[in-house]
Amino acid sequence: MPLNEIKDFLEEKVIQYNNPKFIESDPIQIPHRYSSKEDIEISAFLTATIAWGNRKMIIKNAQKLMDLMGNSPFDFIMEWKPGKYEDFVHRTFNSTDLHFFMASLQHIYQKHQGLETLFTKYAEADNLQSSIHHFKRHFFELEHPLRTTKHISDPYKGSSAKRINMFLRWKVRQDNSGVDFGIWTKISPAVLSCPLDVHSGKVARKLGLLSRSQNDAKALKELDGSLRKMDPGDPVKYDFALFGLGVFEKFS
Repeated sequence: MPLNEIKDFLEEKVIQYNNPKFIESDPIQIPHRYSSKEDIEISAFLTATIAWGNRKMIIKNAQKLMDLMGNSPFDFIMEWKPGKYEDFVHRTFNSTDLHFFMASLQHIYQKHQGLETLFTKYAEADNLQSSIHHFKRHFFELEHPLRTTKHISDPYKGSSAKRINMFLRWKVRQDNSGVDFGIWTKISPAVLSCPLDVHSGKVARKLGLLSRSQNDAKALKELDGSLRKMDPGDPVKYDFALFGLGVFEKFS
């Protein structure tokens, strides 16, 4: 199928899925429950961190996290004290991991002026791979359990960093449909990468947008190139189409 026909097809699917109804069954509903910038970004970051597996369970456990934080994520983080114990588990993410995440988030807001500042500091002109890499470096600059490092991916080590790229889409993409927040204005949506997962990857391969069989950093670079040819200014809008086709229509 020629690229212009693929583009037309995906544009229709973006319209179909990139709308407020999408929020009802997606983990992005968790940060949509907040209005302040810091509450939105902290709830979004923690929700994205545990966003693997069954979507209903992700939403359920993300809400448990918010309840644990008194539904005031920023205040909870800033008032958090070492030694406080949070009883939580989502698949391999457990209380040990959460304890460190609380400490590190507090450190980032106190010493690095928050998540947006830290990601923006290392953003490059054409991608956010360096930004993600350096974010992980700073996130773990405090003493930490070795096991916890697996919960934040590093594209410099070959990962597609699906969950962080999803988080960045939520924060950066300027969305006139009201799904993505677009509250981080110092990073261009043009440099965002698609949150590549098993669903979007299979659909992208079927459409000829991706040839590499692994869902890794090299595959992400290839897919980003294809999506940017269709819309250089907002390439990750097609994530809605690829994901919707894969999850809801079993297109692959």
